[in-house]
Amino acid sequence: MLHPPERRDRARVVLPELPECLPVWIAQSKAHNHTRRRGARVFRSSIAPEVETVAGVRLAAPLDTLLACARDLAVLDLVVLVDSALQLGAVTLEELRAVSRRRRGAGRLLRALQLADGRSESAWESLLRVLHAVSGIAVESQREFRHGGVFVARADLWLIGTMTIHEYDGAEHRKRRRQQQDLRRDRRIIAAGLVRRGYVKDDIESRPEEIIREACVAVGRPFDLTLMRPWLGLWHDSSYSPLGRLRLAERLAVPGRGGG
Repeated sequence: MLHPPERRDRARVVLPELPECLPVWIAQSKAHNHTRRRGARVFRSSIAPEVETVAGVRLAAPLDTLLACARDLAVLDLVVLVDSALQLGAVTLEELRAVSRRRRGAGRLLRALQLADGRSESAWESLLRVLHAVSGIAVESQREFRHGGVFVARADLWLIGTMTIHEYDGAEHRKRRRQQQDLRRDRRIIAAGLVRRGYVKDDIESRPEEIIREACVAVGRPFDLTLMRPWLGLWHDSSYSPLGRLRLAERLAVPGRGGG
């Protein structure tokens, strides 16, 4: 029996783990009087921002929104946002590269663009990919595998040059129907000679070195803790770490809730 390609949920907006009680961001042209409102941060530019109307509300277009986020968010947070925007088709890498150099936060955004991949389908999948990439492990996102011409699986991350795939397993994988599908999929993967390693949120948060150690074994290279330095720097700066959330809350002058 031929197995059809796995069904995927419709692409949706994915956000990093931001602090609570964030201010409202307002994009405004310098041609208008400066808006001053409690709980709002106003960004004024000589060029009027592009506008989209959603449910009757005027919102800054995705490109301007990402540029505004680059002022305050860390590289890892921006990767998650850019991946989501690319997945939705809201922006292109070319558009972001063309305008980012002229804006505050351009350095962080350009670094995020180097790490972005619009094929990612969740925030934690994005984080797992970046963990591998900055640790020197070459991976390919959403690689489709076939065995004897029969579809086997579409993997979150293929460790290039190996028979190993690394995947993020979110909470939906514990649901009964999804678990049944996963078990059938695992049998196909084993029959095809692939090695699958699944990781959960806690692995990425608390034990990233174990993931990279296993990846190093798969690609046939020695593991050294110094490989983790780039990732740990990105992680601790981001809103995914308690310290990163606290710093962001302080920078935005909002209560530091959600940082523990």
